[in-house]
This record gives sequence, C-alpha cells and structure tokens, in this order.
Amino acid sequence: MEKTAVITGAGSGVGAATARALARQGWRVALIGRRRAPLEEVAGSILGALVVPCDIGNAGEVEAMGLRVLAEFGSVEVLVNAAGTNVPKRALEVLTLDDYHAMMNANLNGAYYCVQAFLPQMRERGSGTIVNITSEAGKAASPKAGPGYVISKFGMAGLTSAINAEERARGVRACSIFPGDIDTPILNKRPAPPDATARAKMMQPEDIAECVLLAVNLPSRAIIEELIVRPR
Repeated sequence: MEKTAVITGAGSGVGAATARALARQGWRVALIGRRRAPLEEVAGSILGALVVPCDIGNAGEVEAMGLRVLAEFGSVEVLVNAAGTNVPKRALEVLTLDDYHAMMNANLNGAYYCVQAFLPQMRERGSGTIVNITSEAGKAASPKAGPGYVISKFGMAGLTSAINAEERARGVRACSIFPGDIDTPILNKRPAPPDATARAKMMQPEDIAECVLLAVNLPSRAIIEELIVRPR
C-alpha cells in the first residue's frame, strides 16, 4: 500500500488535525485548501508535506490539483474530504442563492470533484480509501445547521454510499463520518457563535482525526461505511 494521502480543508480544524495524525503514522500528505498561508503553517509541522492551494468548488482547479499531486506522489491511497463551510444567515427565509451555491460547492461539489480526480488511479490499482467528513446534519435536519448545509451533507453521505456500491468490488472503499459539535473555526459562522463554556464541552478536531485513522487503518477486507461520533 502506498502511504500517500490527500486532505482537503487542511488549513485548519479537522483537516489539519487529520493531516498531522496521518503524518505521525508515516503517511506523506498533500494539503489542499483555498489559502496558501494556513496550509504552509500546517506544513511547517509535517515532514515532506505537499502544499497545493486549490478552490475545490472549481472543477478546473481540482483537475489541475489532482494532476500535480499524482505527478508528485505517483499514486494516492487515501482521500479525506474535510473541507466545509456554512454561513451566518442560514435559515430558509434568509439564505441567499449565492450562499447556497457557495455551500454546495465547498461541501458537496468539491468532494465529488476530488473523488473523480483520484478514484480512477485507485480503481486501476485495486486499492484506496475515501473518507468524507460529513456531519450529524447529514442524518437529520436542524435549524442549527440550516438547509444549505443539511442538503450538502446528505449529499456527501449519498456520495459515500455510491462509491461503496460501485467500487467495493474493485478494492476501493468509502466511509462517512458524522460528527456532532466540534470546536473548529466554522463555529464562528453561526448566527450566535458558542462561548468558551459551550466549546469546552464539544469534541476536538483530533477526536475526528482518530476516527479517520480507524477507517484508514482497518484491514482492506472491511469497510466502515458510516461512523457517528458525538460529544460525551
């Protein structure tokens, strides 16, 4: 197995924690995100990390990113779709079309584009693991999440199911992780961001990174199709 991994949303939160966790286990990682500066900061603590700024909601940029990563790594065994966003004005009565499309591009379309960038070489090789960081909002709608986020996360769960339905016989597997509240920067986009007391009761990005490691390190004969994890 080639120990190479691509992580989207790698500049902060779950993506950054996952990149560090994989690197500690000897994986060479490609860090993907919109802004170079946060990616470079994460890369500073990871030996041999590849930094590739990319707007994953742009299909052309993802295609170019995939070609660059594969040219550098030769192959990619693991893809972790950890990028995601929300907006403060998220309820149906105030959600703008621009904000809706921005969420769909970042949360769902981007994940699909990245899957299509790396799945063909996984399929040809006969091995690969794709982990989609979904959300408990991908299981049940709530006013806290808002419809744009909910729709995108239900879509991510469907993408995971479709990969397993079509690709498991070819050696490729996918896992949806459905976390509850995590103390990450996306909380600042809530209409009323939680205070320090509320954040202290939430999970940390490192907790979700451990879930990713579980899905990745499981013997190839087994698939964790769905993993729900919530604060204790």
